[in-house]
Amino acid sequence: MNERTLRVLEYDKVRELLAEQAVSRAAKQLAKELMPTSNPYDVRDNLSETTEAVSVIIQKGTIPIGGINDIVPLVLLAKKEGMLSPGDLLRIKQNLYTARNIANHLKTDVNVGGAIADYAAGITVCKAEEDEIDRCIIAEDQIADSASAQLRSIRKAIVRKNEELRSKMNSIIQSRDNRDFLQDSIITIRDGRYVIPVKQEHRAKVDGIVHDQSGKGATLFIEPQAIVNLNNELRELQLEEQAEIVKILENLSAMVAARSEGIIANQDILIKLDFAFAKAKLALAMKAIEPEINEDGVVIIKEGRHPLIDRKKVVPANISLGKSYDTLVITGPNTGGKTVTLKNTGLMVLMTQSGLHIPAEIGTKMCIFEDVFADIGDEQSIEQSLSTFSSHMKNIVSIVGSAGIGSLVLLDELGAGTDPTEGAALAISILDYLLGCGAKTLATTHYTELKKYALTTPGVENGCMEFDVETLSPTYKLITGMAGKSNAFEISRKLGLSDSLILEAKKLLEQGDIEFEDLIAQITEDKKRAEEELDEAAEMKAEMEKMKADLEKQKEKFAAQKEKIISRAKAEARDMVKEMKEFSDSVFKELRELEKLSDPKARNRKFEEVRRKVKGRSDLYAEELSYKENERPADASEIRPGVFVYLVSIEQKGTVLTEPDSKGDLMVQVGLMKVGANVKDLQLLDEAPDEKKIRSKHEAMYKSKTATISTSCDVRGNDLDSAKQLVDKYIDDAYMAGLKTVTIIHGKGEGILREGLRSLYKKNKHVEGVRAAMPNEGGAGATVLLLK
Repeated sequence: MNERTLRVLEYDKVRELLAEQAVSRAAKQLAKELMPTSNPYDVRDNLSETTEAVSVIIQKGTIPIGGINDIVPLVLLAKKEGMLSPGDLLRIKQNLYTARNIANHLKTDVNVGGAIADYAAGITVCKAEEDEIDRCIIAEDQIADSASAQLRSIRKAIVRKNEELRSKMNSIIQSRDNRDFLQDSIITIRDGRYVIPVKQEHRAKVDGIVHDQSGKGATLFIEPQAIVNLNNELRELQLEEQAEIVKILENLSAMVAARSEGIIANQDILIKLDFAFAKAKLALAMKAIEPEINEDGVVIIKEGRHPLIDRKKVVPANISLGKSYDTLVITGPNTGGKTVTLKNTGLMVLMTQSGLHIPAEIGTKMCIFEDVFADIGDEQSIEQSLSTFSSHMKNIVSIVGSAGIGSLVLLDELGAGTDPTEGAALAISILDYLLGCGAKTLATTHYTELKKYALTTPGVENGCMEFDVETLSPTYKLITGMAGKSNAFEISRKLGLSDSLILEAKKLLEQGDIEFEDLIAQITEDKKRAEEELDEAAEMKAEMEKMKADLEKQKEKFAAQKEKIISRAKAEARDMVKEMKEFSDSVFKELRELEKLSDPKARNRKFEEVRRKVKGRSDLYAEELSYKENERPADASEIRPGVFVYLVSIEQKGTVLTEPDSKGDLMVQVGLMKVGANVKDLQLLDEAPDEKKIRSKHEAMYKSKTATISTSCDVRGNDLDSAKQLVDKYIDDAYMAGLKTVTIIHGKGEGILREGLRSLYKKNKHVEGVRAAMPNEGGAGATVLLLK
């Protein structure tokens, strides 16, 4: 890419933003050296890599890059049988730890594909090596006692020898005979040997070796002869310690050398991952998207935001090229946003071809350019004695000589800085040439001649930066397909210039120019009105679509409800058939038993019992079937006191007692009980149920529940889903039985059942309160429920 283009479009600032998102020094350097590519395969791969990293961050957060050290020289040293220092080994361990953490992050609970998955698969996990270094090395200059049994033994011996030496030295300095000879009653060390400070004048009275003296020579540091052997033994132990440490470091270095290829490859992968996730974090920070790449030479930027302008202040722009036109001529007032639009377009292209997401909306399409050329800003050269016009023209000459098919050309204030007539003519000639050679061009101008050129030339389109004459300020909004009207007269009038002077100025303009400006004003007004009508039509369409969607939802809801009723009916029929089969089997068994009875009276009595049992069961099924036939879904508007309903959740019939509240909650009389319910749980019964039969049935059920229900429910050993089902049914049964306090026994364990069941208690309409169980009620292994 053209270096001058990268500079004027401020591409370096984008790279700096990217570098800030990277963690490692190497990845930051990659960001600062990032360059756009014109290879379409590389562009697609790089964009996909960024998208995959964004997906990982959204699913599970960014990868845990705790630190990446440059360990290649260290590993190569180990490979050459060199010995690594403790600090070197710690840096290698840090990389191994980071690699393992990232591999685990990417391989668990994350839907990863493409390059990121390949990186994760390529990581060599060296857990054993990591643990061994961690076991042996405490700090950059400290080896752990546990590094080897021999080292631990030597260090214990050193401790004992030091204690022996100190004890001996203490006896020497505390001796009355030596007290007058010593400068201080302290023990010190010189050259690794224990010494005592002796006054210079008493040198001859202390038998030993002089190792040092004070600055003024008044004190001599003497190793008493009595501890020379002990000091020698200590020194030998210290040398043994150093030799053992060298052996440990050599073994660790050999271990690193054995895994050198994987460790070096890990570093390369970690840097690439750091860089990929830096791109992803930048994309998320900018609310950027992956553009669609096409090979048709089409650029469609939807709501594109300049990446270097504060997101809260920037005005999004819609920019297109290459579809119905290859050249866009943009007009508008100074500081109206023309230059920002050029730079924004250029940066979007450079970012895309660098594998970065761009701050725009979904549907944005970009093509791949071989070159991007830009002539933007005032680059007057004093050293070369070039004027502003000459400086621009020198750059344009270079662009015209290089641009062609596959080029994007950005020209700011084309033809400015010289005679307007000649400048406009040159500008038209240059634009015509660039159009003819196949380049895509965005150019800004103030010249009316260029507006006319864009109106009359196929492949060239007008665009303008909107300006609010009422507030005398630009809106920074790009309007494509319309030339900008000169607002000089309107602005002057707003600022107080007299109408007579403005009228005189208009007379000096050519009649054609006045008519052209009026035509532009009329087109602008017509387009604005058309856009307003289009917006109204879009709103109406959206409203109709919403109504259609609502109707579809209602249709689906009714269909689902119908399906639910049918499914429940089928399930109940299957249960009824199963129950009937079991009942018939029991009847046949009893009939077979009758044959064994010899007493005719007993046989007749038993036969009558069986007949009554069959008759009762037949009547029960007939009653239940009649209820099913009368059921239909409830509508909130039909629910009122006295209406007969079926409660789906508890499979019971009853009579509505109260009007439903704002949430749809109400009370229903079910047999002897008053039950709280919701409209969604009700189905209407076309006919009133036989209250006598229902009451009899519920009385039997109530007596059964009261007789058999326990005051506790034990769900230990069940998984959470099974426990919820058991507890939910138990609470309903306990409520029907009239229990006010029940205990749920879930066990202590890890608290999964205890915590998981809390949500069930909160939602159950029969539960009034929850409290922890007392020690005599089960303590932490149980929960007490207070029922309504």
